[in-house]
Amino acid sequence: MTIITSVAELDAIYGECAEASVIKVSDRLTRGYRQLVESSPLVALATCGPEGLDCSPRGDPGQVMTIRDDKTLILPDRRGNNRIDSLRNIVRDGRVALLFLIPGSNSTLRVNGRAEISVDAELLASLANEGRLPRSAIVITIEEVYFQCARALMRAKIWEAETWPDAEALPTPGRLMQELKPGFDSRLYDREWPERAKTSMW
Repeated sequence: MTIITSVAELDAIYGECAEASVIKVSDRLTRGYRQLVESSPLVALATCGPEGLDCSPRGDPGQVMTIRDDKTLILPDRRGNNRIDSLRNIVRDGRVALLFLIPGSNSTLRVNGRAEISVDAELLASLANEGRLPRSAIVITIEEVYFQCARALMRAKIWEAETWPDAEALPTPGRLMQELKPGFDSRLYDREWPERAKTSMW
């Protein structure tokens, strides 16, 4: 196996960026980039901390991220598994990266910036859903934003239902945990999960 160990070696293989790869980068939301954010119900949030990296999906109906202004995005921290890996990272290292997905579109949007955790009462109240407030909000200052080349989603055929795997054949959460903890009651967990999720969504 031949391993690349320097940027110079990478540059020799890949060459220079095309002009479009450079001019698409902005330090703030343009009108078009704002529209992509407004159309995205799902974003992947990547963070880094002393223990390493973390990347988690965040979703809301319609629009996952609130736009405060062309330099600031706000992400409510909805209910989850309570591991708070991303939040632990952010309070110690504010660097974050975002990848927005838009159903049916091969265009994705990437944002790199810095984040803070806010528990401002007025802000949290503005992010309520079905009467439930998030316990905190992630306030992100944009440093760079650009759309991602569509080739990856085109190759994956992610929006073409005929290419999707059979969901019924995939391992359930209960089975995944049973593999790690023999004796875990996977059937009970999987049977109770849909109702538990429905009553604890927000």
